[in-house]
Amino acid sequence: MDKNQLIIVTGGAGFIGSSVIRCLNESGIVNIIVVDDLGFSEKWKNLVGTKFDDIIGKEQFFSWAKGKESQIGAHIHLGACSSTVEKNASYLLENNYRFSQNLGSFALQNNHRFIYASSAATYGDGQLGFLDDSSKIDELHPLNMYGYSKQLFDLWVKNQGVQDKLIGLKYFNVFGPNEAHKGRMASAIHHLFPIIKKTGKVQLFKSDDSNFSHGEQKRDFIYVKDAARMTCAFLNHKANGIYNVGSGVASSWNQLAFAMFKALNMESNIDYIDMPTDLIGKYQNYTCADMQKTKALLKDRANCLSLESSVADYIQNHLNKSSG
Repeated sequence: MDKNQLIIVTGGAGFIGSSVIRCLNESGIVNIIVVDDLGFSEKWKNLVGTKFDDIIGKEQFFSWAKGKESQIGAHIHLGACSSTVEKNASYLLENNYRFSQNLGSFALQNNHRFIYASSAATYGDGQLGFLDDSSKIDELHPLNMYGYSKQLFDLWVKNQGVQDKLIGLKYFNVFGPNEAHKGRMASAIHHLFPIIKKTGKVQLFKSDDSNFSHGEQKRDFIYVKDAARMTCAFLNHKANGIYNVGSGVASSWNQLAFAMFKALNMESNIDYIDMPTDLIGKYQNYTCADMQKTKALLKDRANCLSLESSVADYIQNHLNKSSG
C-alpha cells in the first residue's frame, strides 16, 4: 500500500485497537482513521497521546468513506463485542458478523488490504488442537456465542473463496494497558491487581475438569504490546489466510498469579473459589497457539516477552502508576 494512504482501524479506541495505533505511530504512521463508538464509556482515554486523522462512529463509516475509496489503503478490523458471556445472539451476529461482512466486502471491492480479528475462542475446547489451518475451520466447535460469531465470519471468508485476499488473526488471551473499559472481560491481571494490593491474596477458579488441578488450567497469555506489534507487521506482508497471534506457551493461572506476586514483591497467597455458573461448560481449560506459521512469516517480530516479564511491565509501568 501507498504510505500516504489511510489506514482504517475499527475498534481503534478499544484495548487492542489503541495499542495498534500506538504501534503504528511509533513507526511514523499517523494517517489513521479511528472507527469506534465512544458512547458514555471511558474508552476515549485510550486514545490520549495517540495521533490520527479523524474518529468516526461505526454507523457513519460507509457514508464517510463514499468517494474516498482510493484514499484508503488498509483496514485493521478489531471492532467487536468481545464478551464471552454475552447472551444476545442477535446483537453478536449484527455487530461481529454482519458488520464484518459489509466491511470485508467494501475492502475487497476496492482492493484494500484487510486484516481482521478472529479469536482463539473459535477453537472451542481445544480437542482439535490450535493449528491455524484454514481448511479445518468447518470442524471447529466454539463454546460460546462470541466464539461462534467470530467463526461465522471465518466461514464466510472461506465460503466466498477469498481466503487468499483477507487475513484473519486468531488472538489468544491478550492482556495489558488500556483494558479497563472492558469491565468483566478485562484480563484477570487487571481484576486481581487491586485485590492483591489490598488483601495480599488472590482467588482463582477451581477446576471443573478432572484433568486439571485447581489453578492449573492453562492459557496462552500474550501481552498486548506483542499482539499489536504482530498485527502491524502483517501490514507489510502480502500473505493472507488465518494466523494465530499468541505467545506459543501455555501457562497456568497459578503461574500467572506467581508472576503478579513477584512483580509486587509479595509472598504468594492463593485461594480457590467455585467457577461462576455461567462459565461452566463454556470455559477453555487449555489454550496454546501453534505459532509455526506466524513465526515463519514474521520472524523475530513474532517473538514475545516471557509471562513474568510482561506481567512485571504491566504492573510496574502501568497498573501501579495509574493506581497512584
